[in-house]
Amino acid sequence: MLKTRILTALVLLAVLLPVLYSNNFTAFAVVASAFFGAAIWESFRLFNPGSSRALVIALFWTAAFAYAFFIANPNAPTFWFSISVLVWALRFVPSLKLGLPPLNSAANTFLSLIYAIAVVGCFAAIVTLFSYSALYLLSVMAIVWFADIFAYFSGKAFGKRKLAPSISPGKSWEGAIGGCIAVLVLAAATVLFGGTALANTFAVRVQASVGWAGMFAVLILVVAASVVGDLFESQLKRRAGMKDSSNLLPGHGGVLDRIDALVPVLPLAALIGAWL
Repeated sequence: MLKTRILTALVLLAVLLPVLYSNNFTAFAVVASAFFGAAIWESFRLFNPGSSRALVIALFWTAAFAYAFFIANPNAPTFWFSISVLVWALRFVPSLKLGLPPLNSAANTFLSLIYAIAVVGCFAAIVTLFSYSALYLLSVMAIVWFADIFAYFSGKAFGKRKLAPSISPGKSWEGAIGGCIAVLVLAAATVLFGGTALANTFAVRVQASVGWAGMFAVLILVVAASVVGDLFESQLKRRAGMKDSSNLLPGHGGVLDRIDALVPVLPLAALIGAWL
């Protein structure tokens, strides 16, 4: 399993990094639309397990996304960022405590549409952050990756109090806090020692605009959003009786399994970036 996981990661890097740094917007549009389609398909499967219509619905949403963000080029993508942040704050965060509606209910169908809108917001943010630079986009993603990696090791070493035992028993408060502290330390190091090479990264731009206290506050909020995104997808999978959102990425599960924490984070980061 580890060998398969590493091989898949290497293949993804071999595809994604050249696309991000090639300055070929068409290639970026094709890859982003393909990943969006996979994520939307998986999300509808989680809300409607066994449904034969998920693929058709996903194709429709993918075509609409590609047209809206790569052909029509909306002038106000911040609308999608704002909507995404609001639905996470007002609907998805409370569901971690209150639970999800039953499958095959009108409330579940409505929630699936709201989550699809959140996925649109995530990929709209990818387009916007990439328009700043590939490094800027990757620097936001790196916050989530570092938080996840260090949360795992912190949880293994110190984890005692469960973060959400009914949703994801393996996660602990100690792990989440350890991941957050690691992000703050790495961000501080980026600001202090990154020089011109890392001047166009998210943490550096935030610190330059709002100072150290503001940067730490923003990063804590971003890390918290990543934890919520991870837990919400775990909640969806647990309700649907699925271990992974799909098997599209051998050793990793599905696309949504890889970007679950990014779904709330990227629109939030893009909205903060628009304010700076």
